[in-house]
Amino acid sequence: MKAKSSGLIIGISIGVVIGALLAIIGLLCFRFHRKRSQIGNSSSRRAATIPIRANGADSCTVLSDSSIGTESSRTSIHNGILSWIGGPRKSHVVAASGILEYSYKDLQKATCNFTSAIGKGAFGSVYKAQMTTGETVAVKVLATNSKQGEKEFHTEVMLLGRLHHRNLVNLVGYCAEKGQHMLIYVYMSKGSLSSHLYSEKHETLSWSLRVQIALDVARGLEYLHDGAVPPVIHRDIKSSNILLDQSMGARVADFGLSREDMLNRNATNIQGTFGYLDPEYISTRAFTKKSDVYSFGVLLFELIAGRNPLQGLLELVELASLNTGGQVGWEEIADPHLDGKFDERELNDMAALAYKCVNRSPRKRPAMRDTVQVLSHILKTRHEKKRSASEVVIATGQSDRQNSMNGEHCRAESLDSTADYVDV
Repeated sequence: MKAKSSGLIIGISIGVVIGALLAIIGLLCFRFHRKRSQIGNSSSRRAATIPIRANGADSCTVLSDSSIGTESSRTSIHNGILSWIGGPRKSHVVAASGILEYSYKDLQKATCNFTSAIGKGAFGSVYKAQMTTGETVAVKVLATNSKQGEKEFHTEVMLLGRLHHRNLVNLVGYCAEKGQHMLIYVYMSKGSLSSHLYSEKHETLSWSLRVQIALDVARGLEYLHDGAVPPVIHRDIKSSNILLDQSMGARVADFGLSREDMLNRNATNIQGTFGYLDPEYISTRAFTKKSDVYSFGVLLFELIAGRNPLQGLLELVELASLNTGGQVGWEEIADPHLDGKFDERELNDMAALAYKCVNRSPRKRPAMRDTVQVLSHILKTRHEKKRSASEVVIATGQSDRQNSMNGEHCRAESLDSTADYVDV
């Protein structure tokens, strides 16, 4: 009887121990699966915070003047999460926006430990980076002591995630790791417009290129104002924020101060670059699309005169306007580096447009779509002139050849007549 009782007690004890072990194992499995589920949900929420890329009018899918596309990857779906295989460690595609997240380690390697600096601004330094795919990109690194820079970082990611146009510099990736914030753009191999206007290491920009650059910038701003939904106000148009690609095509860059129209239009602090700022904005703290138009007008005069606002550009414009009446006679402010190699009519038409853009009254400034039409007309007229001149040259050549043939024919007849006379 005692043996049976002992056996029963031992059996119950073993059962309790086994049950406890199974319970512990079950609890661990539950916690493990719950954690993985939370990671998946977190990733999904993170992807949803960045808006969907929306192509607008005049958009282009080419992200770089490099022949190689954006960083390639092979992906697989595991538990509903899109993850990298063979790509940058800890990086993944933010599926909702199409913008890549790069790891700090890979960017550190691509920039030779951040020693390949190619520029510096209020945001921080910009580095040239060679990715493992062979693609060349530009990496803009937020200065760690810049609170404004961190705000601008989020603004650019949020805006450029949905803005895509051939005359805007495209954001192809970002990094937010190890306390660093970085933005990765297409590499614009010809640098900024300001470097071409003021640096001696570059050849003087031809007049025809200046008009084309003006039209490229106007198209980029027209897209922001009329093509983007909701519209976007750039707020910092200047020559150093206009970048040039391999074929000298111009793209608008630096959207750190940009805002969607109708949101936060009244600012407490003045932001932007003095000399390009709309006087109306300075006095009222209210920025509108016409604030961008004013800055664009200053940029047009910068292209015409080859000097920036800090060099007395607007004072020069005001003095010239006394003689021109805002219409003709603007050739007196033409960039001396052009050495007179420009079309006077084109210069006067572009200067007259610029003068309307910098009108102190925002109501009297043209819309960006109107500036595009004026600049397009200038180029169209130029092409028509060239075509007409070519046709005249061809017609003249044909006339000369016909006259030459007629002359030869007449001389032949004359010789024949003379020969007949001698024979008689």
